[in-house]
Amino acid sequence: MSYWQQSNWATSAKGKNIALFASKPIVELVAERPLLFIGGVHGDEPEGVELAEKWLMWLIEHNQQYNAPWVLITCINPDGYNINERTNGNGVDLNRNFPSMCWSDECKAPRYFPGSSPGSEPEVKALAKLIEQIPPTLIIHFHSWEPSIVYSGDSAKHAAEILAQASGYKAQPDIGYPTPGSLGEYGANDLGIGVICIEEQEGEPLENVFPRFKAGLIELMSLKLKAKS
Repeated sequence: MSYWQQSNWATSAKGKNIALFASKPIVELVAERPLLFIGGVHGDEPEGVELAEKWLMWLIEHNQQYNAPWVLITCINPDGYNINERTNGNGVDLNRNFPSMCWSDECKAPRYFPGSSPGSEPEVKALAKLIEQIPPTLIIHFHSWEPSIVYSGDSAKHAAEILAQASGYKAQPDIGYPTPGSLGEYGANDLGIGVICIEEQEGEPLENVFPRFKAGLIELMSLKLKAKS
């Protein structure tokens, strides 16, 4: 049941600690290309935090059973999560703030505000640094809106299909509208790392969330994913 934890891995815009969990110390994972799981990017999507927390509990319990290395953040946006708001403590949509080549300062509503510049937010800076340090084989972040498994990058397609088959949700290569500055754009298009966005049904009873994705996530732990070199 051994695992590694850093309770003060990063700090939110409002000074809250953000914890990082992993199968072993990060410095030992650099050459292993772990799977990276992220919850709570949007503070008003509790389904994503619920999935991340329950998945973490399962990973900790079975850490010695699987060889697949992993890193997990249960809630990257504690400021928004604590007050049920999409944005972080600076009013920035973290999933529009990544320093992707397509980042734009335009937004259709305040809840999508991308920040004053790409990568301006402490949560995004910490995550971008982590991705550079590891780097992961695959990034999976947990959200809620309309049920789907959205993948960015061809290397993520097979994993997305596994999650789709297990959950009964459709796998699709985009969410249906442009997302400049998103993790998908940054990871897949800029860095060549496959990214999957799990979209649970918004408002789904929390007790239903982990059971729906459990089998698919476990299968990913047994899958030899091919990382783009």
